[in-house]
This record gives sequence, structure tokens and C-alpha cells, in this order.
Amino acid sequence: MTVAEYNQCVDSYSDALYRFILKHIKDEDAAKDIVQDTYEKVWRKVNEIECTNAKSYMFTAAHHTLIDYTRKVQKKGEYNEASENSLSHNKQYTDIKQILNEALDKLPEIQKSVILLRDYEGYDYAEIGKITELTESQVKVYIFRARASLKNYIGKLEVVI
Repeated sequence: MTVAEYNQCVDSYSDALYRFILKHIKDEDAAKDIVQDTYEKVWRKVNEIECTNAKSYMFTAAHHTLIDYTRKVQKKGEYNEASENSLSHNKQYTDIKQILNEALDKLPEIQKSVILLRDYEGYDYAEIGKITELTESQVKVYIFRARASLKNYIGKLEVVI
């Protein structure tokens, strides 16, 4: 990949990378740092990466950097087990976006990643598999389980609307 192609990739995918990371960690500064680390990793391998694979490589590097970051933060923070009551929703108001964000936060990291890549970023199963280093069937299973958890959390649509 040439320097011009690298710059084009940064321009094209920076917003999507930032959104993907920010949805995971909800910390703007940390998300910016992770995106910068991703660009650095890509720059170090700029001569080895083909332009056609740059998007996948960037999201893969961002995903791995995100995993490293969350593991580092988990070591510092406390671990709270989820109670049965926290896995359901019984409030009645119309802010579906807030409810979906709360539901996404309750998902395990891998399920959250595949749902965000599939439903928010629009990747197909094969691309998600490359990014997360899962098989296509594993990706489908994680997406199914995540959607089932989201459905369970939200409950009936009439309760939300």
C-alpha cells in the first residue's frame, strides 16, 4: 500500500473505526487512543498490506487493541456479576436508543463486537469472522445469541413504545 492509499484508508474508515470502538467502551478519549494505536499498527505494516485488505486489517487491529484495552481495564476495576433482575427491562418509556445501548452493555464482549460489526457497521459474516478470528458459523451463533439476549432484555415492543 502506498502512502496515498494509506491516507485514503484513514480518511475513509476513521469514523467507522471510532464509532465501533466508542460503542464498546463509552470513553471518547480512550476510543481516540485506540484508533490512533490502530493507525500506528497499520502504518508499521503499510508495505505488507494490500489496499484491498486495508479495511479488514484496520478493523482487526482495532478489535485486538480493544480487547487488550478492556483486559487491562478489567484488571484495574471490579468485577460485578450480573443478577437475574439486571438482565430484563420493565420500565415504560419511548427512548429505544437508550434501552438498546443499555442492552448492548449487558452483552459479553464477543457478542457485542459481532452485533456492532453486523448491525451497526454492515459487515457480512465472512468479514466479521476475519476481524474477530472466528469461523463464519461461530459468528452466526454469537449474533443469534446476542439478538436473543437483546430481545429478552427489551421484552415486548409495546412496553418500550
